[in-house]
Amino acid sequence: MKYFVASGEDRKLTADSRRVLGGSYVELSDGVTHYELTGPEDGDVVLMAGGLTIPLSYWDDLVSELHTHGLRTLTCSAYGRGYSDRVRARYDETLFTRQLAELTDRLGLTARPLHLVGTSMGALVAMTYAARYRSSVSTLTIVGPAGLAKPRLASPDRLLRSDLLAGVVARRRGLQLLQGHLGHNVRDPELGAKLTEMVLGTLRFEGSLYAVFDTLQHLPLAGRDDLFRRTGALGIPTLLLWGDEDTVTPPVHFDAARALLKPQKHHVITKCGHMAPFERPRDVADQLVSFVSARTERLDS
Repeated sequence: MKYFVASGEDRKLTADSRRVLGGSYVELSDGVTHYELTGPEDGDVVLMAGGLTIPLSYWDDLVSELHTHGLRTLTCSAYGRGYSDRVRARYDETLFTRQLAELTDRLGLTARPLHLVGTSMGALVAMTYAARYRSSVSTLTIVGPAGLAKPRLASPDRLLRSDLLAGVVARRRGLQLLQGHLGHNVRDPELGAKLTEMVLGTLRFEGSLYAVFDTLQHLPLAGRDDLFRRTGALGIPTLLLWGDEDTVTPPVHFDAARALLKPQKHHVITKCGHMAPFERPRDVADQLVSFVSARTERLDS
């Protein structure tokens, strides 16, 4: 799909604008990445891979919870999201995995294995990362993953395989479609409003809709059973979490995910929609900390 700037994208990401926006930035091989590395300096690192539209501020409440348990956290906005560059590239697992790998390397976090968390589309990125950098991953936590729905003839990713059609849809109805998608992510209307404001604010930067729709073209969100199966065969201690009222990646796929991933631990969070780390950060933190601690104790014994 040819790069474009959509109506309403009235801001540019530059060195000057980033100074006003604040945060930490690093130039990687594909572009500038906005990141936050925070928490106890001697804590194990938890690296997080997010979903289709979310900026790194999505993780804030979960990050705070993890810090209280002595864990250090590394979050970033994927290319095309938040305040990271809208790169003119193919938005697929290779791009996002390379971004995470280069980021951890540049920050000097490769000396010991880290705990990897992926949610929604980010679960597919996390699984790809785990396969390519197996020795660097201590545990893997998958939350409400995309990828287990069966491909349909009229599914968005199939319709968007045409560059021309993808460009037309993204320009004319892209923002409307994304707003509708955001409305289904969480149960609580107040949290939904907070999420929408968070995401829509970052979509005003030039190239945002291009990045999202190029991702929909090149990163399949359905029919990924083989990726789950290969991840399950890696032998990485895995935790599977799911919201019981997730309407984006419905928990009807929970049993299939368990069969393919073979997680050491699994848990369904009640009264929770698609974005468990955002909706129920304390519950996610409790599950994650318990899982990571048990793994650490086994290694130390």
